[in-house]
Amino acid sequence: MFITSSGKGRKLALKAFLAAALIGMSACASDIMKNYIGQPVESVVLDYGPPTTVVELGPGERAYQWRKISTNVVSGSSSGEVRHTKHGTEYEETETPGYVERQECFYTFYARSSGGRWFITNFRKPQLECE
Repeated sequence: MFITSSGKGRKLALKAFLAAALIGMSACASDIMKNYIGQPVESVVLDYGPPTTVVELGPGERAYQWRKISTNVVSGSSSGEVRHTKHGTEYEETETPGYVERQECFYTFYARSSGGRWFITNFRKPQLECE
């Protein structure tokens, strides 16, 4: 924990904390995907269902892709303040409307054929916001 008395020091501490948190979060999906390397594609299918897309890359090579769509409702807010003017007291209200946020993520594994089965050889790192 950082202990400072200046505003500049607090801002620096907050930035350092946020950077560390971002680095910690950014490895989540990739770490999970790494665990499938060397395993048959069926392992991923058993955990996440059938792939959305299968792309033939060449003889004995494929890409398997899973698509995930997430929605998040962001609530609106309302705030106000009482203002004293020369004409009396007024209440001024500010409203921010809510909205629905939609996130589409793709998770892609590369596989090779061996002995009639497909084995994961690598993966494509997901977008940062999908980690």
